[in-house]
Amino acid sequence: MNGSVRSIRVAPERGAPTDRVEEATAVAGRGLEGDRYFDTEGTFADREGSDITFIEREALEAVERDYDIALEPGVHRRNVTTEGVALNHLDGERFRVGDLVCEGTELCEPCAYLERHLEERGVREALVHRGGLRARILEGGVLRPGDDVEPLES
Repeated sequence: MNGSVRSIRVAPERGAPTDRVEEATAVAGRGLEGDRYFDTEGTFADREGSDITFIEREALEAVERDYDIALEPGVHRRNVTTEGVALNHLDGERFRVGDLVCEGTELCEPCAYLERHLEERGVREALVHRGGLRARILEGGVLRPGDDVEPLES
């Protein structure tokens, strides 16, 4: 079930486009430096356990295949795109992402905000159970593309 980080994105403020970064400093209990949630600016800033968000590359490919909706990089508004890991299985579990230790807090089911933001009908339905994972950062560090994603033993 080991996978890897494919890309990292941050948005400096609520509603701003996400920017791809080659590395990000993750701070326990806060999020990624430079991201809206780090300064409690995001739509879900008051939701505990939303320090960092993940989505699977495979889920994005499935949305395109099954619904003919191609989501451009970053429009899904998740911080980290992964490859080769079933994120839904990490809900409620601790896992390592490079130097970081995270704990999955809930699935990122799609919301009306995303569909309105993208102005793409059907996105919400297409991302049900494919929208990724919200997580709490328990131990921070530097996150980079290529970092391993692996569950921790309970």
